[in-house]
Amino acid sequence: QVQLVESGGGSVQAGGSLRLSCAASGSSSSRTYMGWFRQVPGFDREMVAGIDALLSQTYYAGSMKGRVTVSLDKARNTVYLQMRNLKPEDTAMYYCAAARTFADWSLKRGYWGQGTQVTVSS
Repeated sequence: QVQLVESGGGSVQAGGSLRLSCAASGSSSSRTYMGWFRQVPGFDREMVAGIDALLSQTYYAGSMKGRVTVSLDKARNTVYLQMRNLKPEDTAMYYCAAARTFADWSLKRGYWGQGTQVTVSS
């Protein structure tokens, strides 16, 4: 079992920045790959960024590519998502996800946090 607890969401004006955090606990072998998805009501959950906990290789996807940085503090078992130049269309619930492999993670087969809301106003 893996537990994920997100924090750091909130409201920000367009052009602003936020850093999301995801504190992980539980089986380390079940959270080899970790990262972030986001979801707007009525739409599918989409990938934002991920990181391999062993190799520290990162993966970025979607419209936030180039405006976000994912990182991992292994000592704290915490994954971060630094978001910059935020736009109103980035408004969504952001979820932390963890899985054994990138394949599982990308297919949304793994563990999820409860989500943290990000609201960007124009």
